Amino acid sequence: MTARMKLTLSYAGIVVVSGLLLLAAVGLFLLRYVPDVQIPQGLEGMFIPNRSDLMRAFVPVAILVMIVLLAIGWAGGWWLAGRMLAPLNRIGYAAQLAAQGSLSHRVALEGPRDEFRDLADVFDSMLDRLEQNMAEQQRFAANASHELRTPLAISQTMLDVARADPDRDVDELIDRLQEVNVRAIEVTEALLLLSRADRRAFTREIVDLSLLAEEAAESLLPLAEKRGVAVDVAGDAAIVLGNPALLQQLIMNLVHNAIVHNLPADGAVTVRTHAQERALALVVENTGPHLPPHVVAALAEPFQRGAERARDADHVGVGLGLAIVQRIAQAHDGSLVLTARPGGGLNVTVWLPHPLPYPLQGHPVA
Repeated sequence: MTARMKLTLSYAGIVVVSGLLLLAAVGLFLLRYVPDVQIPQGLEGMFIPNRSDLMRAFVPVAILVMIVLLAIGWAGGWWLAGRMLAPLNRIGYAAQLAAQGSLSHRVALEGPRDEFRDLADVFDSMLDRLEQNMAEQQRFAANASHELRTPLAISQTMLDVARADPDRDVDELIDRLQEVNVRAIEVTEALLLLSRADRRAFTREIVDLSLLAEEAAESLLPLAEKRGVAVDVAGDAAIVLGNPALLQQLIMNLVHNAIVHNLPADGAVTVRTHAQERALALVVENTGPHLPPHVVAALAEPFQRGAERARDADHVGVGLGLAIVQRIAQAHDGSLVLTARPGGGLNVTVWLPHPLPYPLQGHPVA
């Protein structure tokens, strides 16, 4: 049976049972005061009502009343069940459209706030997020296909030219193919890392962001010295609960971007960690050219590159650095904030939740 039929039977059953109890109570109450007496001799022609007469008069009326109550209970129950289930029908229709691929339809349930209204609002919020994620995935897939197709097309063109020109310098061809291959590998590895962060398929443990920042600065020191960029790392011990490899990649991406975006050279990069009661902050700030607000707002989008991005042997660039940082931060229940520096350059702040709601001041987390 459908849910409407079950509710109708329930409503009708309640009405009938209530009517039976009411009629039984009335009948029993009246019968208590009506004696079942025999008509005395000499009074046979007179009508003296007794209990039997009352039962013969009451039972047909009670049966008729029960039939009327059953009809009212059935009709009213069917109508009430339809009214009660109407919001679920709207939600079900929206779910069917979503299953068919249409994510633009919304339930938009009106009326006072109740359980059905809350369910509809949650369902609409889910559809909003699904539509946004679907659009983002489609845009990401298109960009990823373009980024991966470009090096492959270049390789194919170079091989076709080499095949048509037997006297072409083989060493030069190998060097160029190697550069193109390195770019394709970087794009693939970045996409895999991005997918891993999106799935949150990692284990968590206690990590100190300040130590990871020092390791990242030490690893990238040769690149910073080559570009004439000074890297300064300092700050508080910042204990978080997360994956060391992903958090290390997050900091490496931020420091690497800060170094290669210092145009002109002889700039500076500062890395700071701050510990607060409920959150931890990793701040990476670099000097560089002035960035308009619309450029800053799009830097965390996949395959978005700043206008002054350097392209050389030290930095091929695939446009996924800050996108990976944002996804890793979100996978750790954190957030990424990008702000243009007044004097030029970028200020990047990663907020991560503290592993303890109220850390004990002066007591390190073991």
